[in-house]
Amino acid sequence: MDGMEQPSPMSEQQDQVQQLEEHLKQLEEQLFQAQKLSSVGALASSITHEFNNILTTVINYARMGLRHTDEATRTKSFERILAAGQRASRITTGMLAYARNSSDRQEPTDLKRLLDDVLVLVQKDLQMHRIVVDLDAPRSVWAIANGSQIQQMLMNLIVNARQAMNEHGRLKLVIRDNPGEGWAEISVGDTGCGIPAEQLPHIFDTFYTTKTADARGQGGTGLGLSLCRRIIESHQGRIRVESHVGQGTTFTLKLPRSESPAGLIDTSAA
Repeated sequence: MDGMEQPSPMSEQQDQVQQLEEHLKQLEEQLFQAQKLSSVGALASSITHEFNNILTTVINYARMGLRHTDEATRTKSFERILAAGQRASRITTGMLAYARNSSDRQEPTDLKRLLDDVLVLVQKDLQMHRIVVDLDAPRSVWAIANGSQIQQMLMNLIVNARQAMNEHGRLKLVIRDNPGEGWAEISVGDTGCGIPAEQLPHIFDTFYTTKTADARGQGGTGLGLSLCRRIIESHQGRIRVESHVGQGTTFTLKLPRSESPAGLIDTSAA
């Protein structure tokens, strides 16, 4: 039509490219969310087993409290039931906090507390596979971080470490404050099969996996370590991997450190 400016072919192509990029970003977000939930799925059997143990404890001590009328026995029963209920609450709270979507907000975060919350979820899985945990976290160490995202990284790395080991392996978890370089550091190490040197440059690539399919035909998605790299980059941090075939692998996360927020006192060494 006369007097009306028609969009140029170049402009239309740019609009299409922008729409495709936005759609690709949405699909990527959905993939990473699915990967987050798959980590919980890998723990489903052990968590179900743990809840069964908790329910057994509650039922047995409830019966004992009903059978015995003396105050000492009933008090003991109530204490055991309360302890079991509190453990169940920690597990469900941890699962809900881990699985839900969260904002991108970064703030002073206690890395020791984050790691403790993840260990509540993975503890039974590690026990079922007879994995020994060596925890070296002498005190609280603070970083500028998004707690939910760092927990997701730790979950991925710990599950990967367990899957790389046979029974009676050792999982080494270390938290360090490095004020000289401005970092708060967490490392996750295993005594597993290790990663061949030629594969190391690719392990953070999306859809690249070093895992072979198991008896059910299920292997790695190739999203876990890619997600870790994406999260650490958003924190202006670093991730380092050291691996030796037949000896194991260690991932070290470096996050911008923070002082303990005003009003919070570190009592871990007390």
